[in-house]
Amino acid sequence: MGAGTDGAAPEPNDPAQPNAAAAASSPSQMRLIVRTDGAARGNPGPASLGAVLIDASAPGARRPDAVPLASISEYLGVQTNNVAEYTAVLRALALALELGAREVEMLLDSKLIVEQLHGRWRVKDAKLIPLHAEARSHLASFARWGATHVPRAQNKQADALCNEAIDRVQAGGPRTVVIRQK
Repeated sequence: MGAGTDGAAPEPNDPAQPNAAAAASSPSQMRLIVRTDGAARGNPGPASLGAVLIDASAPGARRPDAVPLASISEYLGVQTNNVAEYTAVLRALALALELGAREVEMLLDSKLIVEQLHGRWRVKDAKLIPLHAEARSHLASFARWGATHVPRAQNKQADALCNEAIDRVQAGGPRTVVIRQK
């Protein structure tokens, strides 16, 4: 991120710091709440991701059952749970950018990802290092971002999309389903 108003560089992992370049380049004021989940049946095992993107200005947007603006359900093949969790965040952030979001608030049931994105925990697993770097790169595109750990019970929509993906592919259906509301 760029320099702060006092000339000092802002804390690199502080989501409260606005990204001036992203703010200047995007006329959109869209704010999204993003809930993601990754799943692996076995670790590693058949894996999938689910994500719901919710218009933050909609009534009840923070409710776990809020109506999504868009969703993703994707089968990932054999992966670990943590790879599936990170991939879910990546796909959701890419879709948020595609939808024109300026700000994202991620409500994740993976404490590992929340803490690593904020820079409070190191990324030690070699498989996660490039995924973490890509997530941080995506986040730099937003004017503002946040990531908060929530209980698994508050992430049922994304979890259901994970299970749907694995079941759908095992039944011969498509690997990926992305829905965008009009």
